[in-house]
Amino acid sequence: MRLGGDEQPAWQNRAQFFAAAAEGMRRILIENARRRRAVRHGGGLEKVSREDEAIELTLPAEDDELLLIHEALDRLEQHDARMAELVKQRYFVGMTLEEAAKVMNISERTANRDWRYARAWLKTEIASLRS
Repeated sequence: MRLGGDEQPAWQNRAQFFAAAAEGMRRILIENARRRRAVRHGGGLEKVSREDEAIELTLPAEDDELLLIHEALDRLEQHDARMAELVKQRYFVGMTLEEAAKVMNISERTANRDWRYARAWLKTEIASLRS
């Protein structure tokens, strides 16, 4: 529904569709993480439910990590948009490296090199954001 609802845009190609899908999934996950962290929803408190003796816990650390990834990915996008798009395809859409390379119309070798660089860059950026 977030990609256009009943009035779907005229997708030019698979790359455009998957880029929109990755960005849509990213926004959904970030909105959910922010909502769970909001003070009006208990902030960093644990949510416990005892329905049918099942216990649900909301783990703030996961939301914090997702928000760090989001911020670091925004910075990577300013540094290198293609690498950021590759990360979105892999992380938010769940594509393999080969699938992402095909959709993005780049060679697997380039995708592999970009993926290694982007992972290292994001790791460094996330570490600096934690400090």
